[in-house]
Amino acid sequence: MSRINDVGGMQGFAAIEEEADEPPFHSDWEAHVFAINRALMGRGVYNLDEFRDAVEQMAPQHYLDSSYYEKWLHAISTLLVRKGVVSAEEISAGQVSHD
Repeated sequence: MSRINDVGGMQGFAAIEEEADEPPFHSDWEAHVFAINRALMGRGVYNLDEFRDAVEQMAPQHYLDSSYYEKWLHAISTLLVRKGVVSAEEISAGQVSHD
């Protein structure tokens, strides 16, 4: 069964528009998400396969509505709750935030 991220060969998606000289991060929070993910994987909190699976398990509409790093933030949050590092309540209360 395919997941929403497996769109190879599907019709109906807009062309990918590339920005000339696009920066690696469009906002500071994206750089923070990148660094947090790298640190958590480096510490062994989760691995790349778990991270990728967490992105791929996003609800289809949420996946389609999310930017690249919003998907990463979702995966990180999901895995931190799953691993017992933070609670879902802490995330919902905004005690864990990307802002």
